[in-house]
Amino acid sequence: MRAVIARAGSPAVEVVDTPDREPGPGQLRIRVAAATVNPVDAMVLDGAPVRFALVSAREVFGLGWDVAGEVVEVGPGVDGFAVGDAVLGLRDRLDVRVGALAEFVVLDADAVGALPAGLDPTAAATIPLNGLTAWQGLDLLGLSAGDTLLVTGAAGGVGGFAVELAAARGVGVLAVAGAADEDFVRAVGAASFVPRGPELADRVREIVPGGVDAVLDAAMLGPDALDAVRGGGAFVAVNAGAAPPALRGIRVHPLWVRADGARSAELAALAAEGALTLRVAEVVALADAARAFTRLAEGGLRGRLVLVP
Repeated sequence: MRAVIARAGSPAVEVVDTPDREPGPGQLRIRVAAATVNPVDAMVLDGAPVRFALVSAREVFGLGWDVAGEVVEVGPGVDGFAVGDAVLGLRDRLDVRVGALAEFVVLDADAVGALPAGLDPTAAATIPLNGLTAWQGLDLLGLSAGDTLLVTGAAGGVGGFAVELAAARGVGVLAVAGAADEDFVRAVGAASFVPRGPELADRVREIVPGGVDAVLDAAMLGPDALDAVRGGGAFVAVNAGAAPPALRGIRVHPLWVRADGARSAELAALAAEGALTLRVAEVVALADAARAFTRLAEGGLRGRLVLVP
């Protein structure tokens, strides 16, 4: 089968032929209908996991985290799935030779959830990584209806989902984004818009005297965003390596996303109901993966690049 890989020391992705895998106990083999290219894939291509000692050095890394497709084989001991089921899932391990950017992928069954009828797999593939990151970040913050939350990078993949999910919980969301994205963040539930720029904390505190209850920092602003939080509040760093010090009694949570098939299915159900906004920037053939990574590096995307075999 074909798969997209990063090779140690090379700045370019490759599409290679690689042996297919059989599912082991507790696993599913999935025919990929669509898989998403994310900024974390560019970090793997750049060698960040090895450089920061997250994994041992190796020659080849598989690329691609989230996927939508069809179950083609069920491993021993798996209940609740059958051949032909439409599913979505997340590969959350860094140290793999084949990721979701492939014709087939093998995932643990608990990393996979049901895809609702009528939800386009191309759009659904944008859910697991960013949706789970947003949901798990909100769970760490522990907010209640009426609390205030600052979301940085609010027009991005994680930030957009975080705004929408938090607003649905009755949280008052202040969204930090570029001026061109104000209409979008307000449309998905932001109560207030804060333009990107200097003196962020001062501008936030003009809206919420004393500071917000929490921040979900999807833009990796670190201390600039932390200063907008009230003493004793909470802060989630979406990039765990960018977590600021826990000043003023603020609870700082570095977030490492984890696969959760049941939650992915819940997010997909919300999308099917129109309660979660999915954005596809462009659909690219798997064979043309290099072009997708070039486009990702150019920046400015609103929505995700999706590869289809």
